[in-house]
Amino acid sequence: MGLTAEQLTGGLDAVAAREPAIARALEIAGYPETRIRDRGYATLLRTIVGQQVSVAAAASVWNKLEAALGKGCAPDALIAADFDALRACGLSRQKQGYARSLAELVMSGGLDLENLPQDDEAAIAELVRIKGIGRWSAEIYLLFAEGRPDIWPAGDLAVQAGIGRILGLEARPSEKDTRLLAEPWSPHRGAVAILTWHCYNNAAL
Repeated sequence: MGLTAEQLTGGLDAVAAREPAIARALEIAGYPETRIRDRGYATLLRTIVGQQVSVAAAASVWNKLEAALGKGCAPDALIAADFDALRACGLSRQKQGYARSLAELVMSGGLDLENLPQDDEAAIAELVRIKGIGRWSAEIYLLFAEGRPDIWPAGDLAVQAGIGRILGLEARPSEKDTRLLAEPWSPHRGAVAILTWHCYNNAAL
């Protein structure tokens, strides 16, 4: 599960104590809501389904998949389904390839989502073995589904824009700069990431 409200508040308070811009953002925007997902296969499959489509479209595809394959779209049911059946649910050829990659890794035991490495970079390396799961998707999974406190998705445009707004930068920082800016906030960068999403559209900052 993701960071609890207590972890989120505690992490942000720890960073705010040494970073005035974060303290100011909390004063203006308040604390963000928690972002929690279930750990495991179904959450990663939903991530694949939701890539490059609207939230509503992703929900529609997921509902059709569950209707066809059963709740949670179990890996064996997904692998047993043929191309046309999955296509009828709205899953493109490319996404079917990604979904089958995930299902096969889970079924073979090649990916144990209950026991990913404790080291964040090693866990990311495991997750990106799944076709269609890049670094950003892996980081989001580790933050929202495992509640890893120091995950910092510096490649996320909203994180870049949000931290730029919080720090009063003239331009949105690059991924490299976003990563460097956050180094002093370890081991609480996950909480700050959630704050950036909370703040990036706040005109008062």
